[in-house]
Amino acid sequence: MKPTALSKMSVDELVARFVDIARRQHDAILNDKYAAYRRLYNEMEAVRQELRARPGDQRHALTRLFNDDNTQVRLKAAVSTLALEPEAARRILEAIRDSRELYFALDAGMTLRMLDDGSFVPT
Repeated sequence: MKPTALSKMSVDELVARFVDIARRQHDAILNDKYAAYRRLYNEMEAVRQELRARPGDQRHALTRLFNDDNTQVRLKAAVSTLALEPEAARRILEAIRDSRELYFALDAGMTLRMLDDGSFVPT
C-alpha cells in the first residue's frame, strides 16, 4: 500500500491493517516464507510510521492489541509501543518469552535482552 493511501486511513483502519499484517507475518513465520515476511515487515513499518506521525503519536492505539489472541499481533504491538508504554509493553514481551512458543518466544526474549543491554533503544 502506498504511503499516500495510509495517510488517508483513520487510526482504527491503520490498527486493523497492523493486525492483518501481523497475522500474515505469523503465517509466513510458521510456513518458512521469509521473503513474504520481509515484505510484510516493510508494510508494517509503514503503518507504524504513519501512526507515529499523527498528532499525539497514535501508536498508543496499538496497546488495545495487547490482549489479541494472536501471539505475533501481541508481540509486534508491544515492540511498537515500547517507547510510549514501556512497562506494559515489557510485561507483554515477558509473557510471550515465558510462553516458550517457538519463534515468538525467541523474538520476545531477544528484544528484552537488547533492551536490557542497551543495544535497542525504542523511539
